[in-house]
Amino acid sequence: MIGIIDYGMGNLGSVKKAFEYLDIPTAIISDAKGLKNSSALVLPGVGAFGDAMENLNRSGMIETLLDEVKKGKPFLGICLGLQLLFLESEEDQGVKGLDLVPGLVKRFEGNMKIPHVGWNSVRWQKDSLLFKGIPSDSYFYFVHSYYVIPSMQEVISAQTTYSDISFTAAVEQENTFAVQFHPEKSGEWGLAILKNFGELMKR
Repeated sequence: MIGIIDYGMGNLGSVKKAFEYLDIPTAIISDAKGLKNSSALVLPGVGAFGDAMENLNRSGMIETLLDEVKKGKPFLGICLGLQLLFLESEEDQGVKGLDLVPGLVKRFEGNMKIPHVGWNSVRWQKDSLLFKGIPSDSYFYFVHSYYVIPSMQEVISAQTTYSDISFTAAVEQENTFAVQFHPEKSGEWGLAILKNFGELMKR
């Protein structure tokens, strides 16, 4: 069973429906027991970095979440759920993130429309179980004003370009996967990513 983490901010319903469409069992979880009982974890997210971390801290789940990920449980972050893996964000300076992936989160700057909303082609940077069977340069749906800058090049699994900025669209670090786009809103290839993540439970 995949545990979809409820911390008061996230598109839980659409993520759950996407997994249900694929016949992958899920549960909405909001406590440490739910984290421990899940075979894999998904951290969705919509909203501000600071509010999300405040809610996660208030939930009392952070310590258990970090423990479960460090033990090797498959983890997927979506949109804000990707950004929360990093130490800090320009969105709410002084607020510490989960610090699972070295790096920071930066706001888009320049002559471009913010937030970035729409479909972008995503280029694979390395082989990944998450992208199995999906062609590089497939299109996925984005909605965000901030993007991640990992400290280590090797964790970057996909990139995309918005205006004149090439940025990280996905990261992979051992059992930790995260994407800036919304697979649950990205049609056929988005569902394929969720299906591939579901397969990780069986490994």
